[in-house]
Amino acid sequence: MAPLEPWEKVFVNSADFSATRHGDIQCTFCHGGVQSSDMDVAHTGMIADPSAGPNNVCATCHKDQSEQFDQSLHASLGGYWTALNTRSGVENHPALETMFDNHCARCHTSCGDCHISQPASVGGGFVNGHVINKTPSMTRNCTACHGSRVGNEYLGKNEDLPGDVHFRQGRMNCVDCHTGADMHGENNGDTPPANRYDGPQMPACTDCHAEALAAETPNVMHQAHGEKLACQVCHAITYTSCDGCHVAISDKTGNPFFETQATYFTFFIGRNPLKNDQRPYDFVTVRHIPVAPTSYQFYGENLLPNFNALPTWAYTTPHNIQRKTPQASACENCHASAQYFLTADKVKPAELDANASVIVTTLPPSMAEINNAASMPANHASYQPGMCSGCHTTAKLPASHVGRIESACTVCHRLP
Repeated sequence: MAPLEPWEKVFVNSADFSATRHGDIQCTFCHGGVQSSDMDVAHTGMIADPSAGPNNVCATCHKDQSEQFDQSLHASLGGYWTALNTRSGVENHPALETMFDNHCARCHTSCGDCHISQPASVGGGFVNGHVINKTPSMTRNCTACHGSRVGNEYLGKNEDLPGDVHFRQGRMNCVDCHTGADMHGENNGDTPPANRYDGPQMPACTDCHAEALAAETPNVMHQAHGEKLACQVCHAITYTSCDGCHVAISDKTGNPFFETQATYFTFFIGRNPLKNDQRPYDFVTVRHIPVAPTSYQFYGENLLPNFNALPTWAYTTPHNIQRKTPQASACENCHASAQYFLTADKVKPAELDANASVIVTTLPPSMAEINNAASMPANHASYQPGMCSGCHTTAKLPASHVGRIESACTVCHRLP
């Protein structure tokens, strides 16, 4: 995204702004200051971003949207603290809070960061001459922050990799899936989310593609895999992974900075570390996130003593969906093949313990094994997946079946 000229950042398009509902409000109502033709007097006590902080002036008129905004992930950055609290300890909080304020807090967003200005992390400045946009700009707001992964994937900016089909063919904007109610935290209920994968899927692919999991779906792959696989397992393509990010303060400028060790393309399927009623999948796509045990060592030694409590290959939902993908082109690409799975040999030895919950230890059976599997007896028709182990204990299973996921039994062993 090209940087704005200095004058563009602060130029108020008075004609366009005055024609809007907000143009009927005096500048001092939101920004404070003094009504005066003298610049120094006018700026006395002026508030640059009146939508930031606890005294959010937008809440004066937009009560419903603002009521829970402080609990939204955009405002609270709660996902960062969920990870930091899990990997660290209470004794390290003072150092981590200093680190967070210097490096992470700049991603915090106010109402103005989405509806008036570009985020400060990309230089700030009015998007449209202070005209307040009901719908944020996809490129000037959304992907200005979520650019290196989501934006580049969705818009097809990664070399030789097509953009998401929803953008290329549907011309869909971010807000077509990520609604204002979601962004404002209105759908969070009484408990702020711990991270973006906490609670129901919002959005979910089935919001638009309900037929994909319908009992009468004609798609045999959907019939076979159902909710055992996250949609991205079959419908995402190569995406970005990053190695450990390290933060520090520049000796030359005194400014905080961060540095990522490496960025590279991957596509790996791992076991679901967040399996629950909302995300029942056995397998999901995973990507390496930019964290290392020494990420914050500038602020103190051993600040992440519980580093292995979370995987470094984390559950991910790539924004590069395609109808047809390399992994889904043939059953043999996944069945009895390790090509696309996150197996132990693809994980750094130092990170094996951290990723125990996502590493795939047993590959799906081969197509020959599936096609030749014995049918279930007819009297099993009323049995549900998950009941198999009640009778078929590990001791009675063939060696090749040990370690397999019970919910997959009926993939091979079907009723006659």
